[in-house]
Amino acid sequence: MELPAEWLRPVWAAGGSPGSAGVMTTRGGGVSAAPFDTFNLRAGLGDSAAAVAANHAALARGVGCAPVFLDQVHGTRVVRLARSDALPGAAVHQADASITTEPGLACAVQVADCLPVLFAAPAGRGVGAAHAGWRGLGAGVLEATVQALCEAAACEPHELQAWLGACIGPQRFEVGPDVVEAFGAGSSARFVPQPAGKWLADLPGLARDRLHAAGVHAVSGGAWCTVSDASRFFSYRRDRVTGRMAALVWIDH
Repeated sequence: MELPAEWLRPVWAAGGSPGSAGVMTTRGGGVSAAPFDTFNLRAGLGDSAAAVAANHAALARGVGCAPVFLDQVHGTRVVRLARSDALPGAAVHQADASITTEPGLACAVQVADCLPVLFAAPAGRGVGAAHAGWRGLGAGVLEATVQALCEAAACEPHELQAWLGACIGPQRFEVGPDVVEAFGAGSSARFVPQPAGKWLADLPGLARDRLHAAGVHAVSGGAWCTVSDASRFFSYRRDRVTGRMAALVWIDH
């Protein structure tokens, strides 16, 4: 399978990240029927199980390696993937980020408004993927992923590349005071006050701030809004009953 042209591909900052590759799926390229049309990757939402399985098989063929998904819980746990995680019947890790130093595996996270963040260590020594909704982002999932990947790949944060995928954009992410409080006064510039005690939150901007504070300076992407582009992206906030996209990264020697 050739990857659909509309899918997003990281353009890594500072001239690229040799030895790694990534992609984020969109709605297009699959076989699911409405309202999951067409490349839904999550079972149990009301979509046909056969369609979801076909989409997963097509994804694996397209990326040329084994995607390993997580049981995401909006937390900060990071798991290091091994080849055994891709075997049939392997247990699914309950975590919101994964890293690997093993070729042949793809770290994968599912989203439908939350922010996916892909990481690449230098020279293909390791990769990682994080699921960053506001809860996980505020609790430190990106910092935890940076630390785990640097330890596994024997590198420093400033050597990492990070790419932000599509998520709910800063003009559509209306939040309450609980979200503002989760990030503290130092992040006030990323929240725009609205009537009735609400704010518009800049999720990609908050992620950039967290990454820069963690020492990751080569950060790209984050320019797409899932809510605003219904033809291209699933969005839970917009549609409620909808599919899930995926962002994946793998070692590509």
